[in-house]
Amino acid sequence: MGVVLTPIVQPQPITLAELRDRALAVDGNGELYQFLALIRLADGSPLKDAKGRITSHLSGLFFRTTKLLADYSPKLAFVFDGRPPVLKAAELDRRRAVKAQFDRAHAAAVASGDLAAAYSKATMTSRLTRDMVDEAKELLRLLGLPAIQAPSEGEAQAAHMARAGQVWTAVSKDYDTLLFGAPRLLRFLTIGGKEFLPSKGIFRPLEPELLDLDSQLARWGIDRERLIDLALLVGTDFNPGVRGIGPKKALALVQRHGRIEAMPAEIRDVVSDVDAIRALYLRPDVTDDYALEFRAPDEDGVIKFLCEEHQFSRDRVTAALARAFPPARLF
Repeated sequence: MGVVLTPIVQPQPITLAELRDRALAVDGNGELYQFLALIRLADGSPLKDAKGRITSHLSGLFFRTTKLLADYSPKLAFVFDGRPPVLKAAELDRRRAVKAQFDRAHAAAVASGDLAAAYSKATMTSRLTRDMVDEAKELLRLLGLPAIQAPSEGEAQAAHMARAGQVWTAVSKDYDTLLFGAPRLLRFLTIGGKEFLPSKGIFRPLEPELLDLDSQLARWGIDRERLIDLALLVGTDFNPGVRGIGPKKALALVQRHGRIEAMPAEIRDVVSDVDAIRALYLRPDVTDDYALEFRAPDEDGVIKFLCEEHQFSRDRVTAALARAFPPARLF
């Protein structure tokens, strides 16, 4: 989920054409979760192959990626989460509890025949397993695209790659990527994309947007360390925040007081693990042991993996490959 900064950020619109030939570090886990949430049948059931294995994540990853490559030729490197920090345990437990609640609501909606409600509830039940991530990595390998394993948080690794100049920007829905120090954050890397709002039961259109960290900090009049303190007041994956404080009030507090330690006692005494969480963002566990190599795809391997193993349409897969990898454009 990450920290909520939407009310105070001023993103710049960006066209997909502006990403042509640029290297991008994509939050792989975040992308797979989006595909699992949205690519479902009318009753909310995920797509599955003949063996009952979920394939929504593979469908989204393959068709969205090949469409981007065909139309805009970005250099996509996908970064996957490693072991979560210990301080994230409470947030992960909360997410599991929420999913269990929506599982029950989905089952009730299916039983009553309310397909719209069933779909809405199902979008909140997605579970990304290790096997699913391994399948995604194998598909990317066959497509000739880098699949980079982060030692811990994928957003931190993507931000590290962007700070080192290995990629032009980090790509993630989560604003945490800015806290990890990404000089640029691209949100909503999608073609004609949409986001489902379960609470309203509707889709909203999404357009790509770019956030420049230095520009945002200058507009707020704070530095990155104060941005992290702002996030601690709002709530992050590592702490619940302070009740009654949203992004606007948190920004005013850090502009007025600076560090959390200088804030009124009724605020500073509520925020725990301040130094430890600051360290997670300022000195995250990242690696330079990765290869940013873009190769020609193994088209026969892709067809075998998707069509023979998971029963994808051969005609659709071969057509997508032909568009994405014409002979003149092979890496």
